[in-house]
Amino acid sequence: MVFWLCAAVLQVWMGILLCSVNDLLGSPLACSDRDPTGAQCSISVEKLLDRAIQHAELIYRISEEAKALFEEMFIPLSISNHQGYGGNSCTSHLLHVPTSKIEIQQISDKWLLHSILILVQFWIDPLADLQDSLDRYDNAPSSLLNKTKWMSTKLMNLKQGVLVLMSKMLDEGSLELKDNESVVRHAVVPAMAEHMLRDYTVFSCFKKDAHKMETFLKLIRCRQTHHLSCSLL
Repeated sequence: MVFWLCAAVLQVWMGILLCSVNDLLGSPLACSDRDPTGAQCSISVEKLLDRAIQHAELIYRISEEAKALFEEMFIPLSISNHQGYGGNSCTSHLLHVPTSKIEIQQISDKWLLHSILILVQFWIDPLADLQDSLDRYDNAPSSLLNKTKWMSTKLMNLKQGVLVLMSKMLDEGSLELKDNESVVRHAVVPAMAEHMLRDYTVFSCFKKDAHKMETFLKLIRCRQTHHLSCSLL
């Protein structure tokens, strides 16, 4: 009897320990695990928002590092400073970003969550293609490959978290993005450098959209307590 009691206690503590380790390592945002007693995991909207924001902040930070590393390794300074590459070449019609204070006050949490999910889903395939492209480079550093793979993994985690937020805040499920458009406009560049400039533009455009995801999530959290004073800055 004592043996079975000790085993049960040990199982509970192992479950708590594993949950703590998963949190430290950046576990997926979806709350789907059950504890050793069989009770369903339940996380508040505030906690989910905090986790989603942490993921978005990390994704944006790593996207900055990856773009800078790729730029240093493969892009001449004359091109990286040119506004035509990695800046204005990103798609601008994927979604409208409100700029005025009135627009920001009028947009709903539903619009923000749907916009974040659209951006996340939009970038899943381009990041996978980017990984395949980098694998064909002869001298791509492992740190760049690891950062790109990490962004893809965290983006999938963020997608699950946004879906859970939509379920809790809007009582809605998934919103699938159809007819994906190209991440960049077609630019005429020399054949030998075309694939590098294309990849550079993907890094640059993803960095911009990662910042949008982070900003939209922070706006939603701000509205929970300070609705009238929130902005996209």
